Amino acid sequence: MMSLPESMPTVTSRISKFVQRLGLSGKAARQILDHASQVRLPFAPLEEPAPSIFWQDGPSLQKFVDLPRGALSGPVQEDKARAHAALTRLVRKEVSIYPALDLRQIDGLGGQSVDGKLYPTFEAYAATPACRQLRVISYKDFVRTLSTALPGFQRNVAIELRQASWLGERLYWSGEHHSEAFACAVAYARLRGLDVQLPCALTDYRLDAAGLQALDEGYHAVTMPAQAWSDRAFMSLLLESRIPYARLTLLRNASNSELLLLDKRDPAANALGEGLKFAGAPDMILYMRDLPQITRFRLGHQAESLN
Repeated sequence: MMSLPESMPTVTSRISKFVQRLGLSGKAARQILDHASQVRLPFAPLEEPAPSIFWQDGPSLQKFVDLPRGALSGPVQEDKARAHAALTRLVRKEVSIYPALDLRQIDGLGGQSVDGKLYPTFEAYAATPACRQLRVISYKDFVRTLSTALPGFQRNVAIELRQASWLGERLYWSGEHHSEAFACAVAYARLRGLDVQLPCALTDYRLDAAGLQALDEGYHAVTMPAQAWSDRAFMSLLLESRIPYARLTLLRNASNSELLLLDKRDPAANALGEGLKFAGAPDMILYMRDLPQITRFRLGHQAESLN
C-alpha cells in the first residue's frame, strides 16, 4: 500500500515549537501567541524602493535620525523612551562639503511627484507636459530655467544635496520647489555636455548595522494597518493582557501606517510579536536588512559597497 507523503507542519505545531524555543511558560503567554496568530487584519508586504527621482518615493528611514521624543505613543513612558533610543540608532548621518560638483551627477529631487507617477530619470520627467512647457532648447533657456530653481547658481552659491544607502546610487537635490525647472536644466546639461560645477553640502544617510542588530535583539518591530487600532480582537489582546508596547506613525499608506514595537524581554510582548508575524504582520527589521547598502560614487570616484 502506497504511503501518503508526510503533511506539512500545522500552524499549531509550529506555534508549540516557538513556545518551547522562546521559553514561554504558563497558559497566558501561550494563549497570547495562539490568539495573535489568528488575528485577521489586511496586512500588506513592505514594498522595495522603486527607481524614482523623488526622495519621498522611498522609505523615509532618515526620519529616525532626528526622531522627536514625543513621536512614539504607548501606555508607559519608560517603554516609549527605550524604544525611542533604539530607533534613533538605526540611521547615521554625515555631512560633507565639496568645493565643486558636476551638476550632471545629480539625479534626484526632493519632495514627491505631483501626479503620483514614478519617474526613473530626469529625462523621463523632462518629457512630461509640465516640463516640456518650459521649452529648454538653447543655452539661454538653460540659464533661465536653472536660475528659477537655483537663483544663486551664477554667483556660485552652494546647493544642498542628500543621499541614502537604501536608495541606491542617487544624489538628490534637497529643494522641493521648481522641480520641473531643475530636472529640465540637468537633462539639458547632460544632452549638450555642459560642465557646470557648483559647491555643495552633501548629507549622507546610512543604515547602522550595530543599531539594527540591537533593535532586533531587543524588539519585535512589525508594521500594522490603520484598521488594527479599531479592530476589537487585536485591541482586546493588546490592552487586556497589559502588554507593554510603543507605536510610531509611519503614514506611508493605510496598509502599513504604524510601526509596533514589542519588547522581547517581556514574555507577553514577545509572544504577541511572534504571533503577529505568524498572522502575516510584516517584519520591519527583516525589511531593512534586505534594503540595498550602497553609497554612491563621489566626484567621479566609484563607491564601495557597505557590509
